[in-house]
Amino acid sequence: MEIGKLSKDLKDAYRRENVNRRVHDFESWLDRATAESNGATGYDHTETVNTYYDLCSDFMVWGWGESLHFAPLSPEESLEESKVRHQRLMIDKLELQRVMAVIDVGCGIGGPMRRVAREAGVRVVGININKTQLERARRLTAEAGLDHLIDYEVCSFMDMSTIEDEAFDRGYAIESTCHAPDKQRAFAEIFRVLKPGALFWGQEMCLTDEFDSSNARHRTIKRELMRGIALKEIATFGEVNLALEAAGFQVIEGTDRDVREEPSTPWYQPMESRHGTLGNALRRLPRGRKAFLAGSKLAEVVRLFPKGSAEVVRLLERTADAYVTGGKAGLFTPLYCFLARKPL
Repeated sequence: MEIGKLSKDLKDAYRRENVNRRVHDFESWLDRATAESNGATGYDHTETVNTYYDLCSDFMVWGWGESLHFAPLSPEESLEESKVRHQRLMIDKLELQRVMAVIDVGCGIGGPMRRVAREAGVRVVGININKTQLERARRLTAEAGLDHLIDYEVCSFMDMSTIEDEAFDRGYAIESTCHAPDKQRAFAEIFRVLKPGALFWGQEMCLTDEFDSSNARHRTIKRELMRGIALKEIATFGEVNLALEAAGFQVIEGTDRDVREEPSTPWYQPMESRHGTLGNALRRLPRGRKAFLAGSKLAEVVRLFPKGSAEVVRLLERTADAYVTGGKAGLFTPLYCFLARKPL
């Protein structure tokens, strides 16, 4: 995405918005959520997640491409190539066949969804509550000539009541249900819309066994990750599995795919040091991010970017630092991947 296109997309996304105010409100969401747990009323985590993607989606695409997820990295691959390989692993694990109907739970702007439709030839329905992302998904899907295979449903995965029971042969959720305020309830709703025998693939952001809740530094890192990514809680691997089983799923496998025996690259490296082609890598590296933050302030002055854009860039810069800190400390991974089945 070039600067001119980024400028247009930001102006479309932020039209008639007080972006500075929305960033300020977002950055205090964790305090409001804490007050809610202590008896206050009125906090809605779904709205927090929606705000996060309203504010950040265009910048995320600028730095990360159409597939807004992490992937196990390999030294000989670019980030983009690793994401393709990871998506193909999911396609293989789901045992997709052309007659199948598949649900993408929290489809973002549809990068993985388009690959699933193109390479497996299945019909996919993308679920997303964020209208900004869905507009982009529809446009990109039409440009790819895949709109005959892909439909969309504007709803939360916490309540898919517009979808009938047992509607889908397969399902997947890539870095979406980590946002759920109640993971078991989210999995139960996914369980409901899948047919008996259906496979379900998920990729979750999790705390590893290295996390120590009695360690103040660990707690600070966790809070920064929660705040910056709009995660009401960060589950452990075991907690994800327990939530799946409580919803009725049989867990077939679950593993942190960043942990491998062959030579590999840490999942957070694209945000710390060069990985892949230089042009795209510069956007993700610390110096590139800081240069872009300074440039975004200038872009606001000359009205290339809407007011408040630099505050969003600053928010994302802080979150990138939290990702790297959590990853380097071994406390956090976005690559806990599971395969589960709805029993016959």
